[in-house]
Amino acid sequence: MAGPPPCPPPPPGEAAAADPDSPEPSALHRFPVTLLQPSTQRKQNRSKPTKMLHSFRSAFRALPIIAVPPGCRIPTAALSRGSSSNAHRDGRVHGTRTTGTLFGHRKARITLAFQENPRSVPHLLLEVAVPTARFMQDMGSSGLVRVALECEKKVATGRKSRRVLDEPMWTAYVNGRSVGYAARRDPTELDLGVMQLLHAVSMGAGVLPADKTDPVDGELTYMRAYFDRVIGSKDSETFYMLNPDGNAGPELSIFFVRI
Repeated sequence: MAGPPPCPPPPPGEAAAADPDSPEPSALHRFPVTLLQPSTQRKQNRSKPTKMLHSFRSAFRALPIIAVPPGCRIPTAALSRGSSSNAHRDGRVHGTRTTGTLFGHRKARITLAFQENPRSVPHLLLEVAVPTARFMQDMGSSGLVRVALECEKKVATGRKSRRVLDEPMWTAYVNGRSVGYAARRDPTELDLGVMQLLHAVSMGAGVLPADKTDPVDGELTYMRAYFDRVIGSKDSETFYMLNPDGNAGPELSIFFVRI
């Protein structure tokens, strides 16, 4: 005997009846995404001497890409004595503050997202070929993680060269160890859902709701902090993680270098 005919689709404008056996909506998609688009406007009222001083500071601030003994970092200390706007009590010259989030399922690749603030859409999102759990373990055990992302400089073809952060593919190193590649990509629905859940979090670490645990890749974990974004040149930028109130804690530096 033939079974009952399938139910016709609901007429336009009417929602289908809820299926009691259907799974509950994911916590990442339960609320609408209200993140703001990143601002592309640049400050136009900065005077020429200020621009030159800022560029001079940024050039010296990017020098930690080359390993230098702590006692030899004379330029940074010298600059900190002459500046009150970009230098803090720790003697470091600081750049533009941005929000950085590291997240991913424990056994899956870690994702790095940078935003103007916690309520904006990421302006830079990278997937690095390192399991999230391993990266977080390195952060907790050594307390010092340096990520170097390198790409080749393309020969000029007459077109305007892209910004260093707009490069699509990088060779990734973590504490000097090659880990494969890092790829820039557009935010997915999952990425935006994570950012929406964390829109009220300025800094911290933890595990997202249990319904986001993947049966294969494990829990979805995150760590968020403020970063200093420092532009060394058109071919180098660096993000330095900031610890609240200068407290001792894990240090994370991410270097983008086009060579």
